[in-house]
Amino acid sequence: MIEVRELTKRYGGTAAVDGLSFQVRPGTVTGFLGPNGAGKSTTMRILLGLAAATSGEALVNGGRYAELRRPMLEVGALLDASAVHGGRRAFDHLGWLARSNGIGRRRVAEVLERVGLAGAARRRVGGFSLGMRQRLGIAAALLGDPGVLLFDEPVNGLDPDGVRWIRELMRGLAAEGRTVLVSSHLMSEMELTADRLVIVGRGRLIADTSVRELAERFGRGVLVRSPRPAELTGVLSAAGGSVEDDAGGALTVAGLDVADIGERAAAHGIPLYEVRPRSASLEEAYMELTAGSAEFEAAIS
Repeated sequence: MIEVRELTKRYGGTAAVDGLSFQVRPGTVTGFLGPNGAGKSTTMRILLGLAAATSGEALVNGGRYAELRRPMLEVGALLDASAVHGGRRAFDHLGWLARSNGIGRRRVAEVLERVGLAGAARRRVGGFSLGMRQRLGIAAALLGDPGVLLFDEPVNGLDPDGVRWIRELMRGLAAEGRTVLVSSHLMSEMELTADRLVIVGRGRLIADTSVRELAERFGRGVLVRSPRPAELTGVLSAAGGSVEDDAGGALTVAGLDVADIGERAAAHGIPLYEVRPRSASLEEAYMELTAGSAEFEAAIS
């Protein structure tokens, strides 16, 4: 498990992380979201012992990363896919990482095969595309078969097939009971991948919730389709509902739930083609939650 407890990191008078607390539990993919400058990367760096906290704690399996004897066997991470010497071959890069943690060379071949780089194992990393570097970074994260994994923008540079692959990989890792924390700015991808969300802004926690709970919190009423929309509007308005015409001939109803709408339509003999709760997309909910939290905001003309 990952535990962040009252974590604060200051650079001079600026708090990059400010009293942040959350947990990431096994068996789920947790999306770590927030605007640029929200403190996501700083938090991950502190978790991995690459930066020191000003106060508070960032723990993996109850301890600090620096105290782990063979860290790659417990924690795998991809923070920067470009942090590889370009003159080193892919197999050799993973080979020295493996040797530093007592991992055999057979495992190097296994992870290269798993990320789709077996055919490029003897190529120098300097000739890799960004997508190939991402796959190599993911291979490094998987090298020790760890129970905890951290990914920072893992789909950067991947084509659509690669994006789907990393989505399925992360969900598969969580299904195996591993703890998966992934930072991303791609809301549509997080909506498909994450089970839970930790949303931060200006170094502070904004929300710690499930994707479903967040969608329900920012509900947009009930979407209704009927061949007799004018008659249905009168019935629902009389029952206290607020009805608006939507694109494509649908109605958006507020103030009445699905059961109410169905019962009242049935009582008046009005057929319904569709009736379902209308939730905000993750992107819409995220934008509302983080409004005013962005470090830089462009003017909209």
